[in-house]
Amino acid sequence: MPPPPPAEPPARQAVSTRPPLARETASAEPTPARDAAQVLAPAPWSTAGGGTGVRVTRVRTFLSAPQGCPYVITRVETDQPGLYGLGCASDPQRTLPIRSVVDDYLGPMLLGRDPADIEDLHRLLLNSGYWRGGSIANNALASIDVALWDIKGKMAALPLHQLLGGRAREYAEAYTHVDGVDVGKVAELVLSARERGYRHVRVQLAVPGTDTYGTAPADERQAADRRSRRESWDSLGYLRHVPPALVRVRERVGAGVELLHDVHERLTPAQARSFLRAVEEAGLYFLEDPLAPEDAAHFPGLRTAGSTPLAVGELYADVTAYLPLLEQRAIDYARIRIPTLGGLTPTRKLVAAAELFGVRIAPHGPGDVSPVGQAANVALDISSPAFGVQEAATFRDATLEVFPGAPVPVAGRFHPSGAPGLGVDFDEVAARRYPVTAPLEHDRWALLRATDGSAHRP
Repeated sequence: MPPPPPAEPPARQAVSTRPPLARETASAEPTPARDAAQVLAPAPWSTAGGGTGVRVTRVRTFLSAPQGCPYVITRVETDQPGLYGLGCASDPQRTLPIRSVVDDYLGPMLLGRDPADIEDLHRLLLNSGYWRGGSIANNALASIDVALWDIKGKMAALPLHQLLGGRAREYAEAYTHVDGVDVGKVAELVLSARERGYRHVRVQLAVPGTDTYGTAPADERQAADRRSRRESWDSLGYLRHVPPALVRVRERVGAGVELLHDVHERLTPAQARSFLRAVEEAGLYFLEDPLAPEDAAHFPGLRTAGSTPLAVGELYADVTAYLPLLEQRAIDYARIRIPTLGGLTPTRKLVAAAELFGVRIAPHGPGDVSPVGQAANVALDISSPAFGVQEAATFRDATLEVFPGAPVPVAGRFHPSGAPGLGVDFDEVAARRYPVTAPLEHDRWALLRATDGSAHRP
């Protein structure tokens, strides 16, 4: 008689409880002497007694949602009292795997090392995964990389922009967002933003009856449809409605303010060409993401459709993806997202390349980039000749409570912090008051279907 089949393991149950706020990569703070024997692939100059003598003792991650979207914040601590750095891993759809990469892989490898060796550590941690890159790995790596830059600034008693070459400007121009259905009301919102000091305003116009990116729901019924992701996207309605509406907004606000618009990769290359031709008279400062990364090869051809400047990049998880666009002079603005690109170390090199090719940077800074990530943006903005404009989120009071020193634009401008490092801190006690929701609560934002029922890019 054959033996009975082995019992099947119990099915893994979906977990809807909120994850704990903080985790550590080490249960105790190891001493430098103990670390020296345990460090994998140690730097020869460090083991020979060189370097700063400072060592990483602990890496912690935190989940908090004071802005509504989940933040992953990394804190890298050292054996010097009070010396630590903060980093931002900003992918609100994949927070838990990013946290695991930091807690279970990158953080433990960092223990016992000199935090000053940023280039060496970035390359070592990047290569440790073998299959390098991608948003999850890059966000995890970026959170450590930016924390190391924060530490370096504190060790030097200098704000971060000084380590990146010093000031290239007095302040960084910011842009804010307005949206609505009625052209007249939207124009009033633009003029109101201009009165508050903003010279750049992103304008998103709702298309009645369709899920339009960047616009608030008109009523509770539409809000419920969006929460359940039942509202569809109508690209033809968007093409008919939005370009002439943008032209009318321009006519009402005049030439004293720069207007921006985000397509959010929802058009095909042919539709994007039609949109560019139709929006020419709106005189946009730039048109963002007219094409998805998968269609980037069409950008040179898009140039022939009109003179509107083109911006792209927030979805790019590899700095080399920009190189063909730079070499072909196919874009005007690089929408860099420091967390997704792997941190300041690779991003500052991309910014230098953009400068050489005459492309400006417009760093991504919506509410799902934490104040820690925004501070890294501002440091680049202030120090780079390639800077164009900085996206500015309106941080809630809760977010400002959790992140003392958060960058806040004044009269449409970001002024650099004079504090060492990033100039932003993190209040663990306050952060506990704003727990993150279950994972799929935020993931639903990126789910979208077209009018024919097919899945569509968000």
